[in-house]
Amino acid sequence: MANNRNSEGYMDLTAAAAFAAVERTEAQQRRKAKSYLSQAYRIDSRINSKIEQVASLRDLATKATSTISDMPRSASPNLNRMEDVILKMVTLEQEINADIDALVDLKQDIMHLIKKVQNPEYQTVLELRYLCFKTWEQIAVDMNYSIHHLYKLHNAALDVCDRLLAA
Repeated sequence: MANNRNSEGYMDLTAAAAFAAVERTEAQQRRKAKSYLSQAYRIDSRINSKIEQVASLRDLATKATSTISDMPRSASPNLNRMEDVILKMVTLEQEINADIDALVDLKQDIMHLIKKVQNPEYQTVLELRYLCFKTWEQIAVDMNYSIHHLYKLHNAALDVCDRLLAA
């Protein structure tokens, strides 16, 4: 922070407060762009989780075990157990399809935003991170940059996206 002292040598609190407010506003704006771009990863994670749940339910539905016992059977066995499992699978698959549709739409919107960024390096960083979901290490290797330089590029790219989203 700059040295904001008045003529008597005391700290000018209004200037310091204004500077801090500007920094907070810029940080909040950056969070908006990063949050917007990160939505696709969160949706993709939810889809993968639901796919795992469907696979688990499918395994459960295909298991057929019988128990031989000399004990009398229950008067009312759960004959609808298989039907319940299949209904849960169908419901989850419908949710997955809806999430996939939302993901495709969001990725198109993110791609339109990234294409508005003029710098091709910024575009590449944003695409690899927010559309391909690559780690920072993978992106650094792909682009032949150090992690530190990559973070600088990413911050600059987020600044551009902030301005485009604010416009």
